[in-house]
Amino acid sequence: MKISKKTDYALRALFAIAQQKESSISIRELSESTDVPRRFLENIMLEMNKAGWVSSIPGRYGGYILAKASNEITLGEVIRYFEGMIAMISCVSVSSYEPCSQESKCYFRRVFLNIRNLTAQILDKTTIASCLAQEPVSKEDIYKEEFIGGLGI
Repeated sequence: MKISKKTDYALRALFAIAQQKESSISIRELSESTDVPRRFLENIMLEMNKAGWVSSIPGRYGGYILAKASNEITLGEVIRYFEGMIAMISCVSVSSYEPCSQESKCYFRRVFLNIRNLTAQILDKTTIASCLAQEPVSKEDIYKEEFIGGLGI
């Protein structure tokens, strides 16, 4: 599964806002701190406001704050909102199901269904707050030998 730039940018913005705690962050500051083009970010913020994750505070000293507590916003809901589906292939997707001519005799489809289910479980229990409680991933974490045996990851 690979998420789009839009979803990536939305998550960056949510985390930056959550780190502000009680104060708001302006669209300019948010754009600079997340390295997201302001024009693109403005549209994403409108969508996230509509979804109920952020609120905007108008005025010169206004900006954005979380509309829900950071422990109430899951990565699963954000990804589904922007991506539409979590499944790697559409023949195992609930929201974007598309039939396949090979369904009745496909032996690898079960693997992708299991991946969808495990991915959904992890994303649905992972909140903005729980992510912020961890250390960011280092480059060394990515290249740990025990996880790269499959080459091409």
